[in-house]
Amino acid sequence: MAKHSNDQIPAPMRLRAKKLRELLEYHSERYHVHDAPEISDAAYDALFHELVVLEEEYPKLRTLDSPTERVGGAPIEKFEKVRHKIIQWSFDKVFSPDEFLQFHERVTKLVGKKPEYVCELKIDGFKIVLTYEAGILVSAATRGDGVVGENVTENIRTIRSIPLRLSQPIDCIVEGEIWLPKDEFERINRERAKKGEQLFANPRNAAAGTVRQLDPKIVAGRKLDSFIYDLSEINGKIPKTQEEELLLLKRLGFQVNPHYHIAKTVDAVVAYWRGWISKKEKQKYLIDGVVIKVNERAMQEILGYTSKAPRFGVAYKFPAEEATTIVEDIVLQVGRTGVVTPVAHLRPTRIAGSIVSRATLHNEDQIKKLDVRVGDTVILRKAGDVIPEVVRVLTELRSGKEHVYRFPKYVEACGGPIERVPGVAAYRCVDRSSFTQLKRRLEYFASRRAFDIEGLGPKIVELLMREGLVASPDDFFTLVKGDLLELPNFGEKSAENLLRAIDDRRRITLPHFLVALSIEHVGEETAHDLASAFLSLEKMRNASTEELMNVPGVGGVVAHSLFAWFRDPEHKKLLARLLQSVIILPFRRKRALAASRFYGKTVVLTGGLEQMTREEAKLRIHEAGGNVSKSVSRETDFVVAGASAGVKFEKANALGVTVLSEKEFLKMLK
Repeated sequence: MAKHSNDQIPAPMRLRAKKLRELLEYHSERYHVHDAPEISDAAYDALFHELVVLEEEYPKLRTLDSPTERVGGAPIEKFEKVRHKIIQWSFDKVFSPDEFLQFHERVTKLVGKKPEYVCELKIDGFKIVLTYEAGILVSAATRGDGVVGENVTENIRTIRSIPLRLSQPIDCIVEGEIWLPKDEFERINRERAKKGEQLFANPRNAAAGTVRQLDPKIVAGRKLDSFIYDLSEINGKIPKTQEEELLLLKRLGFQVNPHYHIAKTVDAVVAYWRGWISKKEKQKYLIDGVVIKVNERAMQEILGYTSKAPRFGVAYKFPAEEATTIVEDIVLQVGRTGVVTPVAHLRPTRIAGSIVSRATLHNEDQIKKLDVRVGDTVILRKAGDVIPEVVRVLTELRSGKEHVYRFPKYVEACGGPIERVPGVAAYRCVDRSSFTQLKRRLEYFASRRAFDIEGLGPKIVELLMREGLVASPDDFFTLVKGDLLELPNFGEKSAENLLRAIDDRRRITLPHFLVALSIEHVGEETAHDLASAFLSLEKMRNASTEELMNVPGVGGVVAHSLFAWFRDPEHKKLLARLLQSVIILPFRRKRALAASRFYGKTVVLTGGLEQMTREEAKLRIHEAGGNVSKSVSRETDFVVAGASAGVKFEKANALGVTVLSEKEFLKMLK
């Protein structure tokens, strides 16, 4: 970095350095003298580093009373898709002793006694699912979306700590973490720097990028390692505790992290967590928290799962990492339904091991609440989520050149003006037909939640739009090979594959069809509720607002949105064109038998079910002549409580409503 003489120091740099010194001294006093810090150590360090850099560039800015003077110095072509036999869950997260205590109290209440826990280090790596048959490794798959992953078996075979043959000839499925040692990460980045290649942001990204290399030889050249922590299926005797499971995994030949710990009390768990906050940096792998699991398997089975996570465990994250940066701009991002979201463009900064340059500001009210201005120095926090958030503005560092952000009247991506949605904090486009919004709707139409057309991702959708081949969802079904062969990077095979994928989706269920239409406020669950109530698109599109509102789970806002959508002339034309190209599969309700235990009954589902999805459970209830409601009241006949039943479960008990376990529910359906 070039150094400048005193007379070369711009006035803004002088002011910035002065304000940084004052702010650092203030927070240093709050921390050391008053024992009442107002910002995190990470945020303080980020400000300190900024001052160090300024003083290095402009040495004359360094004063004898500068905080920097208090220290001695400045510091395949493609992977095959694999459907998981066992759904890959993610643990819910807690961030403080109080939050863990709340988890402990829920567990104690549900199982009727205080549990014993196993504490395991949460390795910040890349999850892998290994399948063995007769003790031989036959498959290694990435987590993917939890249901479908990618087959990376050949790459995983190159990792020496992954056994190709177990010590016992058993069938099993195990889960674990692939990680890259910190020193190996640095070596790889040094080599990439010499070649002028982009550097990996952190060891986790490097591990993920390595596992998904198409050339196994490249994988073999990097020293990936592993820890296995879960035996999700075995054809032999299942261990009675999590501790016994870890011991069995080790006997089978897997590398198990040796630092797990048995904790009999909440205090013991918190002490273990706190101890590793200071020790984590000394390990050769990244650790971002502690996974706490109920030790006894019998208790785990009682607790079960929610639709997203096990109820018998949590990831106890280490304190959130924070950094400071500057808001260089605020721009608006337009979604598929026309909702406009403000996004802060930041001076790139490293946080939680990654370089970030954007953070959502959610809406106008949040901007006003934080008083975020373009040019402000802000504290950025990354707490367990991928997307960082702005948590505070350091108004003390304002120079007077910052400016307040005001929502514009006109947004180019909307193709016109925007308006505030009545009753909420969001803005949206007045005109819903801009290129950006249409692109988002077409992408969503082809996505997994809707028509699920393989190979029709965002880039291909945009290409088809820009070439004038697609302007409406029904245009996908009119494409022919000649259209695609004219496009860049499309050959005979790729064109045929895409057309085959489109043809495979000409038959679709009513709920998925509704989701694909991007009707405002109609998501996956609401679409199933509507399909269950009306059974056909024709009945639904002709329903009155009152009839729509009578559907359980559909309120006034959704009903009015649906009613208006179906009566819009352009939407009527779109439906007519789509129905010429696709077939909506019959949504039949089996003849309800009076003998059914659910005939004429109102049922509420809460928590996650293991044997079926929430939508399948609703369908089975309707087939049995029952009604499904979202809320528990004195009119409710049954509450089916899966994993993490929560508030509805507690309300059912308070009102004396019959609560069914999943096992009891399935038995009554027979």
